[in-house]
Order: sequence, then C-alpha cells, then structure tokens
Amino acid sequence: MLHFPPIPNWDGLHPLIIHFPIALLLIAPIFVVVGAALTTAKGRAYLIAAMVLLLVGTGSIFLAVETGEAAAKLAERSPGMQSVLENHESLAERTQAVFGVLSVIFVALIAVPWFVKRAETRLTTTILPVAFLVLYSAGVLLLVNTAHNGGRLVHEFGVRAMVSPTPAGTEAALRTEAERDKD
Repeated sequence: MLHFPPIPNWDGLHPLIIHFPIALLLIAPIFVVVGAALTTAKGRAYLIAAMVLLLVGTGSIFLAVETGEAAAKLAERSPGMQSVLENHESLAERTQAVFGVLSVIFVALIAVPWFVKRAETRLTTTILPVAFLVLYSAGVLLLVNTAHNGGRLVHEFGVRAMVSPTPAGTEAALRTEAERDKD
C-alpha cells in the first residue's frame, strides 16, 4: 500500500507551492505567442488558455507570498541572510502586485471584445496580445529575480522549510507494511 508523507503545516508549504506560479507564469506567454500567430478563430483558444494560466499563476503567487511570510517567521537568521530575505520578500510583494495588474489587463484584453460583441480583428487578436507581452516581460523579470533570491536563501544560506517530524512509530510501520507488500 502506498503511503504519503504528512502534509506540512501552513508555514512549511512554501517550497511546495512556490513552483506553481513560476512554471505557470513562464508558460503563459508561449500560449499568447501561439494565439497571436494563428488565425482569429484558432488563436482565441490559445489566448483563453494563456488567460487561465495567468490567472491560476497569479492566484498561486498570493498563496506563495502568504506561505512565504509564515515560513520567514520561523527561519533561522544567519549573517548576510537578512538582507537577501528582505529583498526576496520585497520582490515577492512587487511581483504579486505586477501580476495582479497584468491579469486584469489581459482579462480585459480578452473579454472586452466579447462583451461588446464586436468582431475580432487583428488588433485584438495579434497586435494587442503582442504589445501585452512587452508589459509581461517586466513581470517575468521580477518573477525570475524573486525566484533567484529565494534560491539564494536555500542554496547559499541553507534556509529550509520547517516540516513536522514523522509521528513516532510511523516509519517502522511503513517499513513493516512495505516488507509485507513484497511477499
């Protein structure tokens, strides 16, 4: 029987959550490029997919910031680490705000033509999405810089998530059950 490790507390979830916004928000512009390159009808599906990725990625930034703040309260401080941590937190909050604004802009870019029941043109399906990517690149730079500083905390200063220890006897029970499953 397959057993999963215990789910960490809120303050230990940051390493599990943080990779979602990074991946989703770095993949979203690919869908914008494909959507802008295709014909109006075919490209719309890609632009909608980009919007969903952007919204889920932006939502996961909010979770990442909250779990990061909880984790930071427990982090052991070492010399030099405090400035990197403060920079990481500041960048994370700016990244959250920038992607919040980018999400509103992109939703408007996709939804306004539909709501006003206006025929889609190359302006709304190609030119504006490509122009949006120029703004989006600023968000990506912030996201990558934030991730880099988080990586420095882990790999340079050894900051780790505080994970609850496995309850007594659980490891022995898992080994016994694994041995029984082999038979």
